[in-house]
Amino acid sequence: MPHHTRSSRRRMALAIVCILAVVGAFVVRLVDIQVVQADQLRLVASSKTASQSTVYGTRGEIVDTNGNVLAGSVMRYDITMDPSNVADFERTTADGEKMDVTVEQAAGDIGAITGQTSEEILALVASALEDNPDSTFAYVQRYVDVDAYQELRALKIPWLYSQKHPGRIYPNGAVAGNLLGFVGSDGTPLQGLEQSQNDCLGSIDGTQTFNRGKDGVILPGSTETVVDAKDGGTLKLTIDRDLQWFAQQRLAEQVDAMGADSGTVTIEEVGTGKLRAVAQYPSVDPGNVGGTEEYFRQALSFTAPFEPGSTFKALTAAMLLDSGKATPSTKVVADGWYYPTNGARIKDSSSHGPLKLTLTGVLAESSNTGISQLGEALSPQERYDYLKKFGIGDATSIGFDAESSGLLAQPGDWDNQTYYATMFGQGLSATPIQIARAYQTLANGGVTVEPTLIEGCQNADGTVTEAAAPESERVVSESAADQVVQMLESVVTDGHFGDSLQIPGYRVAAKSGTAEQGDGAGGLKDTYVVSMTGMAPAEDPQYVVSVHISNPTKIRSSAAAAPTFQQIMTQVLKTYRVEPSTEPSPDLPTTY
Repeated sequence: MPHHTRSSRRRMALAIVCILAVVGAFVVRLVDIQVVQADQLRLVASSKTASQSTVYGTRGEIVDTNGNVLAGSVMRYDITMDPSNVADFERTTADGEKMDVTVEQAAGDIGAITGQTSEEILALVASALEDNPDSTFAYVQRYVDVDAYQELRALKIPWLYSQKHPGRIYPNGAVAGNLLGFVGSDGTPLQGLEQSQNDCLGSIDGTQTFNRGKDGVILPGSTETVVDAKDGGTLKLTIDRDLQWFAQQRLAEQVDAMGADSGTVTIEEVGTGKLRAVAQYPSVDPGNVGGTEEYFRQALSFTAPFEPGSTFKALTAAMLLDSGKATPSTKVVADGWYYPTNGARIKDSSSHGPLKLTLTGVLAESSNTGISQLGEALSPQERYDYLKKFGIGDATSIGFDAESSGLLAQPGDWDNQTYYATMFGQGLSATPIQIARAYQTLANGGVTVEPTLIEGCQNADGTVTEAAAPESERVVSESAADQVVQMLESVVTDGHFGDSLQIPGYRVAAKSGTAEQGDGAGGLKDTYVVSMTGMAPAEDPQYVVSVHISNPTKIRSSAAAAPTFQQIMTQVLKTYRVEPSTEPSPDLPTTY
């Protein structure tokens, strides 16, 4: 009996030792896993279940001066799938019934919404698995709208997912499209204000991590933001959306009616230099860039200089008055041709005999020969210096995307013909914005206020960065500028345009321009840019409107631009409730 008891105790002790050894081994292994190798194993597990995705910041809006949205962001969705889990599944209908759905059926359901065929969807799966048999990610369709996203979600396909992705919208179509520019399919700004003002508009994307279960479904509560996304700011323009629309409509009608290639309209506020409309036709719809020829996707008002023609005669007149070389009543005999002693040949647009004109009459008749004779009182250097002060040959301070400075050669490079041609807008080039700026100077008593297009940027945090105040510079005396404006009234009252420029109740001052275009080889093409630029009310100008139409075929003179000028200036005066004129025109003499 004692021997049996001792044997049992030894066996029990041995069993306890074995149990303790096993437990000890488990404890050591547990400590090794949970403490020693914890970080490494966590990384291995995370690599198998964790995923990272981009959290997109929202690109800022572009709004007009009244806060109307010209460009904005809307939520779009990238539809993705997990190829490794693509399989038949069971769907519960709205009535609670269960139904089996094959992969082929699901692919057809998806394609009916995304515009793809069932075969294309299945090919995406096959391609992804061919590249990586364990692939858990492939795009089905990118940038689908909210409606399509909701329809796809309603399919309840377990291996179909979505990622939010902001998209760009332009709710007004082509209105101001050439100013706004556009972004690429990946959101990269490509042109116009979208590109040049990206510091204000651009957003910064963030990241988030999450874990998926074995079936690929995101585990609830596992999503964690690693880097916060930052939204872009709101860019506020000086443009008035409704006025921009009106200008584009009237311009489009006239370009088509005249069989022309294109046209531009600039509306500038005299006292502030604010651009209230910079219209163009054809114009690009930033939401359908491919629908417009590449050339017309740019903002021609800033990027396409041309020889402006007779609108320049007003600048030459201002130089003569400011320098004391002439008065509005200075006399000249203007014949159809003028042959200066330097060998140049100057002719008017139509044949005529000698006309006894004042300087005012030279503007009213738009006489090249008359302005050439009077302009001889100014040296080439004097005229060059004045033109530079008017802003000719220099881009505006706006710094618009691809803005041109035009072309103004040094006086030493002027040949005999250019010596005279620059007096009436040939032998040099300027953009429509530069022409508007020069006339703003005349309308503003001889002081240039640099044109502005941007009022400021409201940052995502609510702070506002105002645009710098525009620079100003006196170009000619107030007296010289005011007299030129009075002289330009004669173009409206005594010129060749009759009622086409007059606006009941308002005094209007304007100047026409018809310029042959260079062929790039020193010669002239048989094409024209016709213009009408002016201001109202003439006794206290508030707005400048400048209209340019390229290559009209039905009326090949500035008469093609006159009706559009009148329509748009009338609308401007109504929009800003400018009071009618109360003083009569001075009716300066044009002949003697």
